[in-house]
Amino acid sequence: MSAGWTAAFLEALAGERGAARNTLEAYARDLRALGATLGTRGRGFADAGRQDLEAHLAGLEAAGAAASTRARAASAIRRFYRFVASEGWREDDPAARLKVGTPRRAPPSVLGEAEVDRLLAAARAERPRGPGRPGTVPVGLVVELLYAGGLRVSECASLPRAAAEGDPRVLLVRGKGSKERLVPLGPEARAALADWRARLAAREAEGAARSPWLFPSASRPGHVSRVAVWKALKTLAARAGVEPDRLSPHALRHAFATHMLANGADLRAVQELLGHADIATTEIYTHVLDERLRRLVLEGHPLSEG
Repeated sequence: MSAGWTAAFLEALAGERGAARNTLEAYARDLRALGATLGTRGRGFADAGRQDLEAHLAGLEAAGAAASTRARAASAIRRFYRFVASEGWREDDPAARLKVGTPRRAPPSVLGEAEVDRLLAAARAERPRGPGRPGTVPVGLVVELLYAGGLRVSECASLPRAAAEGDPRVLLVRGKGSKERLVPLGPEARAALADWRARLAAREAEGAARSPWLFPSASRPGHVSRVAVWKALKTLAARAGVEPDRLSPHALRHAFATHMLANGADLRAVQELLGHADIATTEIYTHVLDERLRRLVLEGHPLSEG
């Protein structure tokens, strides 16, 4: 009876919530692992109790699974049984009172504003000229998009050409779960974008086919890869005097969020700009808000010594 429950749950999650492919694959693994544990206890999804579910999570901990992995497994189990109960396949929800502490994720190591300034200066100083060849990563434009726009590397690498037509003040970005959001572009980003579009046009004037991608390549997807972006950033870091191990596409995204909050941005606004579906994901940056509030009290309260 319960054989198709997992497939139905994942199908509903993909269709109704637009869950990302990686999330669906992770939840599928979590539920397969739960099914295996229940099998060793002589149970299945239809007759599992809360103690069975807690035993499974305890087994993950005993096996050395990371706290984040256990938290995701607990989330998958809760959402799965909530779905099962809503479909009327079980009268109860054994995961409703499942108690598993969600670990507070450590804030990522963040590039300082001075380091990012050096990266931007190095990229702008060496902006290449001439036709844009397939597979070329215009690192200056990429840094502008990753830092000034907070894009994910996959979003940046797969930007469609149509998103950059004209002189856009914003980019329409398709993120995880095919969710769309608007990302503002500053003057430097728009200048770098116009320069890159001119280089693409020069290449096409020489007879090259027009690509639907902003960063075309000869690869199967037709656009540059995340690895190509990563390598270009490492080369830029060496030129800018920034430790290459500290620079990655995601490091620039983290820097975007941290620097925005440190300079007064609202957490909800940063959530929207990052494309986070859940505010809890953005809350890894609340240490920045905590420090800002502490500083405001120390410097602005009538009883402070500042």
